[in-house]
Parts: sequence; structure tokens; C-alpha cells
Amino acid sequence: MKPDLLQTYPLQPQIEAELQKRFRVHRWHEISDKQAFLQAEAASIKAVVTGGHIGVAPELATCLPALEIVAINGVGFDKVDLDQARERGFRVTNTPDVLTEDVADLAIGLSVMLLRQLVNADHHVRSGAWKRGEMPLGNKASRRRYGIYGLGRIGRAIAARLEAFNAEISYFSRQKQDVAYEYHPTAVSLASACDVLIVAAAATPETKHAINREVLEALGPDGVLVNVARGSLVDEKALVDILLAGGLKGAALDVFENEPHVPEALFGMRNVVLAPHIGAATHETRLEMGALVLANLDAHFAGRDLPTPVV
Repeated sequence: MKPDLLQTYPLQPQIEAELQKRFRVHRWHEISDKQAFLQAEAASIKAVVTGGHIGVAPELATCLPALEIVAINGVGFDKVDLDQARERGFRVTNTPDVLTEDVADLAIGLSVMLLRQLVNADHHVRSGAWKRGEMPLGNKASRRRYGIYGLGRIGRAIAARLEAFNAEISYFSRQKQDVAYEYHPTAVSLASACDVLIVAAAATPETKHAINREVLEALGPDGVLVNVARGSLVDEKALVDILLAGGLKGAALDVFENEPHVPEALFGMRNVVLAPHIGAATHETRLEMGALVLANLDAHFAGRDLPTPVV
């Protein structure tokens, strides 16, 4: 008999087909009467597949007494209560490494889009404004001072790409690392030493609002903020206030504190580039991520070591 699995959001069709072969799949996102479903099926759910941006609410996990594993289709695990997992004894896995390249590529893309005003340039042509005159000049992306907040897998991949831009690279991390880049012991120090601050750290209680008003003021009116990590790392209210006051040159954001809700004040800012959390949103990477989700599930139910355990 197939184990019961709760799927919280749509996956690639190929991955969903493989899940169907292995499990009795319940699509949480398609269930209208969730309370009735839980009353009828909760006791049989042994696995949950979810996204890093969705996770599993502690209240939902509490309703699943037979839960054995939460397989996250993503690298972030901040929306799963790891203490609850340890106490209950269910496993948690994620999909690191396979999305590193895409997120790093996006960080560079957003930086170039903002500095070279590519969104505004597109609008300048489409609106017919080019016929009336040239658009304002942008800024160089090469030979600038880039600071990376978080030099983990993704941060290192961003730095490697920036080397091709002849960039001056510095970083903040929990510990000083054996790299050629300049280390800064605080986010404020890092921000004051760079033109572009790229946020690439994991979301944890310690990193919540790590990029606060003091950091943004240190970045200054000639500075640019790029966030490809999690929205919780940036104090959005402070960011909006400082942008409105002209305290930053601009921002490029792929993530937000309360997704999919975005501060409406950002919509009218021509010095802000917005993306709907697409860091790993490529066909190739989503398939690789899904394959790793399947590998973790297969290993768990076969009694083997998990390929990428978090808990």
C-alpha cells in the first residue's frame, strides 16, 4: 500500500508523476475544505512535500501525528519549525547546491538591470520616449565595489561571477573564511565599504532584519541593495522610507517579507527592480530540485541515509 503524502503546491509535471507512482498524493493547495480533509486523512499522512517559501506551519504539522518526513523543494528551511521536528522525530530535507547557479546568476542579472537601468531602457523604447530624446545615463557594473552579505554556497558563486567584472569584492559571514576577499565583521562595516550590497545569507532568527536602517544608511545615497536571499533579512519599512527619501540609489529585490504581497510604495519607483521570487525558477533547476526531493523520500522510506538532511 502506498504511503500518504501531502503536497502543498504545484511541482513540475514530471516530478508530480513520479510522486504519484510512489505515494497516495493529496494536493493541499487544491483542497477547499481543509478542516474536513484533516479530519478524514490527517492520521495517515506520513510525508509532506513543500516549498521553501511555504514550509509547514507548526499548527499543520501538529495535526499530522504520523508525519515522518518533510521534504522541502528548495534550500530555505526557515518556514519549518526545526525544534518541533526534533521533538516529534520527523525528518526535514532540502535541495541545496542544485539551485546555487541560478540564484547567483539572478543576483548578477538584477545588479546589471539596476545599474544599467535596463527596465527603464525597455520602457523608454516601448513608450516611444526615445523619439523625443535620450534616456538618462546609467552606471557601470564593472570595476565597482560589491559587498556580499553571506558567503555560503550562493555567496561564493556570486563572488566568482563578480570576479569577471573586475569587481572589488568584500563580504560578511558568521566566520572569516579562507578567501581572497576582504572580510567585514559587521553588516554596517560591509555596507559602508561597497557600492552594491548583495544579500545572500540564510534566513534564521539571527538574520531577521539584519539589513536594517543603520545598514541601509551606511550604504548611502550612491549605494544599491540587491536581495536574492529571503525577504525577512531586510527591514522593508526602513528600505521603503530610505528609498522615498533618496537615501539609496536603488534596489533590486527578488524576495519580500510577506510574499506575494509587496509594499505598494515600491511599484512607482523607477530606481527599483522587482521580481516574484524567481531565484531558482528555471526548467532545468526545478527538475533537479524535484529529483533531489524524490531521492530524499526514496531514501527515507527505504531506511537509507538521507542525501540532504536538515534534521
